Amino acid sequence: MIELRSVTIQAGDFRLRDISLDVESGRYAVLMGRTGQGKTTLLESICGLRKVLKGQILIDGDDVTRWSPGSREIGFVPQDLALFPTLTVYQHLEFALRLRRVARDEILTRVMDLAQTLSISHLLDRSIQGLSGGESQRVAIGRALSFRPRVLLLDEPLSALDQATRHEMYALLRNVQKATGVTTLHITHNQEDADALADDLLTLQTHGVIPQER
Repeated sequence: MIELRSVTIQAGDFRLRDISLDVESGRYAVLMGRTGQGKTTLLESICGLRKVLKGQILIDGDDVTRWSPGSREIGFVPQDLALFPTLTVYQHLEFALRLRRVARDEILTRVMDLAQTLSISHLLDRSIQGLSGGESQRVAIGRALSFRPRVLLLDEPLSALDQATRHEMYALLRNVQKATGVTTLHITHNQEDADALADDLLTLQTHGVIPQER
């Protein structure tokens, strides 16, 4: 579960004020809003990459407002994916597990299971150089899910994809969310994305986050 309670965030000259939202456990929520309204700023604050001026951020009931990013157990896929050019697909999927000192056998099992779920088993030995947009998205999602995070945050994950690949990713994201049960918050300005994916649809406006009827 993701809860924001009257959160205020400063980003340079931009400020989000008194933002509250709730995403129930196991739900796929899509947050929409115009470009420049602060959607990414909001995700970065939930992750711990940006401090809040006031208010509380709770994950599964734990107040994580002052926790370090690594302690929050949040999987995050940024808009630019932030893949490492020197690592293979396998190394991306094992990255967070190695940081957590997971046993080698468990890492292998987890990576192989993820690769199968994401249909990228044939890419494990490949560098990310030369992957298609859809393949790169799958790798980034796999890296974010590898350590079994409590929640998954997606920042405009489909914006750079062509229409055919976009529709493939709709099915993939829904299947992954169903298979893992991970609580997901996905931000976009694309109504088609929201219609295809959202259990719960939210809109970020100047005076707060407004739930929309589905």
